[in-house]
Amino acid sequence: MTEQDVLSVLAETGALLRGHFELRSGLHSPEFFQCANLLRWPRKAAALCAELAAKIPADLAAAAETVVSPALGGILVGHEVARALDKKCIFAEKKDGALVMRRFEIAEGEPCIVAEDVVTRGGRVQETIDIVQAAGGRVLAVVTLVDRSGGKASFGAIPHFSLLEMEPVTWEPAACPLCAAGGTPFHPGS
Repeated sequence: MTEQDVLSVLAETGALLRGHFELRSGLHSPEFFQCANLLRWPRKAAALCAELAAKIPADLAAAAETVVSPALGGILVGHEVARALDKKCIFAEKKDGALVMRRFEIAEGEPCIVAEDVVTRGGRVQETIDIVQAAGGRVLAVVTLVDRSGGKASFGAIPHFSLLEMEPVTWEPAACPLCAAGGTPFHPGS
């Protein structure tokens, strides 16, 4: 599957939006990926997530025991990646404004893959990595459907694999030309 094929599926399912958006990172952009719209279509989502799982090198995929995702957007991506790899799937969720592992436990040394829908700066992914490592687990790889950072999101020595890598235009709010023109950014959720 080419990047154009991926973009076509994202556009066809309404996952790629155009307008004036405030991203979770706080940046503004004329494009927004709302992968929840892709995830409304289970077979299309499963196909893209299987393609994403196939990007993980065989040795890392074989060594992993668990796929861990941040709630909310990453849960279904993690589930479908775990299905493609035939691995266990768990997720971190918000409690008092911070991501925590509430429902599940990670064993000492447990090899994990972190899966997320979209990464821009990587904050939510890094929080998830920190949770896994604090519990004694090992993160073997990070996978994302869309890497909005153009490859700049880095997680130290942990490799990052993405189905679509691009760098859409983003602005700090004070420098946003859409705001300067009188527009109001919309945050559709992720």
